[in-house]
Amino acid sequence: MGALVKNILVFGATGQVATELQRFEGVTALSRAEADLSDPAACAAIIAATKADAVINAAAYTAVDKAETDTDMAFRVNVDAPTAMAEAAAKRGLPFVHVSTDYVFNGSGTTPWREDDATGPLGVYGASKLQGEQGVQAVGGAHAIMRTSWVVSAHGNNFVKTMLRLGAERDRLTIVADQVGGPTCARDIAAGLMQMAEQLCDDASKSGIYHFAGGPDVSWADFAREIFAQAGITFEVADILSSDFPTPAKRPGNSRMNCTKITDVFGVLRPDWRSSLTDILTDLKAI
Repeated sequence: MGALVKNILVFGATGQVATELQRFEGVTALSRAEADLSDPAACAAIIAATKADAVINAAAYTAVDKAETDTDMAFRVNVDAPTAMAEAAAKRGLPFVHVSTDYVFNGSGTTPWREDDATGPLGVYGASKLQGEQGVQAVGGAHAIMRTSWVVSAHGNNFVKTMLRLGAERDRLTIVADQVGGPTCARDIAAGLMQMAEQLCDDASKSGIYHFAGGPDVSWADFAREIFAQAGITFEVADILSSDFPTPAKRPGNSRMNCTKITDVFGVLRPDWRSSLTDILTDLKAI
């Protein structure tokens, strides 16, 4: 960390990204019991009283399918809370770094999404995250919004851990092959967020929206094949279409993200998810 940033206040403690953020010196991570995003005013009050140099919001309502019926809670956590938090941070002159998602787009085409492309969320989760972004931006304080995708780690529930569990139980799986994106290791996301927070303390003109995802782009089915290959598991993966596996909330077919801007502005490089996957598998063996 640079000289300007001594302490970072993180909302979230048990999520994948928040868990990785706690590896960094100077991070104070707040659990849901300490800071519940369903109470935006309480979260804002914590920021108003903090002695931290910057704030990172790594907490969110992420139950994509449940959000379709739990709409009020999804919007309270993903819109009202970050907006109130960003306002409190702005009043204190603190940079506010916020995590968002590729679900703000409609998932059409095959071209990687750029930050200034037209949004068009397909469901409640994406709509709530988009409005949360807009709330943070409207406040006008120093801020950075990181849109990311397909988060994986050795912690919590995610695709890598699900595949390893099923690989031990079965000998064949059908996996969606017409959704393409960039798997992103939570540890890489955390490192990027810390860089953004540090630099925003020195240069508020870097405020804006940024895309960050692992490369190269891959389908869920091919991602699964690489997981099994690296884990040394002999397993058959059969491709299916999204229409063969309907879910309450529609998933974007194209989650490819253009990550040029975050490299140009913050010097955050796009990570190779295959290398990060190797690290995740190593971590899991040690658990």
